[in-house]
Amino acid sequence: VQPNNYSTFYDDQRQNWSIMFESEKAAMDFSKQVCIAKCNSSPGLDSVLCQDLLLGEGQGVEGGDSLEVAYTGWLFQNNGLGQVFDSNVNKDKLLRLKLGSGKVIKGWEEGMMGMKKGGRRYLIIPPAWAYGAQGVAGRVPPDSTLAFAVKLVKECSASDGQSVSSRDSPAPSPVPNSDGFSAE
Repeated sequence: VQPNNYSTFYDDQRQNWSIMFESEKAAMDFSKQVCIAKCNSSPGLDSVLCQDLLLGEGQGVEGGDSLEVAYTGWLFQNNGLGQVFDSNVNKDKLLRLKLGSGKVIKGWEEGMMGMKKGGRRYLIIPPAWAYGAQGVAGRVPPDSTLAFAVKLVKECSASDGQSVSSRDSPAPSPVPNSDGFSAE
């Protein structure tokens, strides 16, 4: 992903290619499809797949940083996106989290590293890095692979003295257990 709706990649002969898209949305949609294709072409997904959709600005986030994010989560079914199981897009509160605190699923901890403020990223998270064999009753079946579109809205680095209290957080999701899911 490059500025001004460009994407660059190497083909199997290691030739460099650039594509310019007509809009930011078209560039992001293409990048999502690239991530889905990576997932479908790997024999067994055993780690988080991350695909930047929009780079953002500033320093990349790291462990200890407090973040505010907007996200949508889908079940990854039949080699593509299934139903949405959770989202805070178009809601009043962003998800607040501190990277490295263990308050969100392991796949989010891994997948958010290096994101920049204003950046958007697509994550495909295998069951072992998500909710595993237990799933989340009524929301996420056992052993589900998940896909997330994540936007880093605000970042407070660990060194700037600001922190986000978990008390101030909305019902955190994607949390490791089902307690954080709202009844909606």
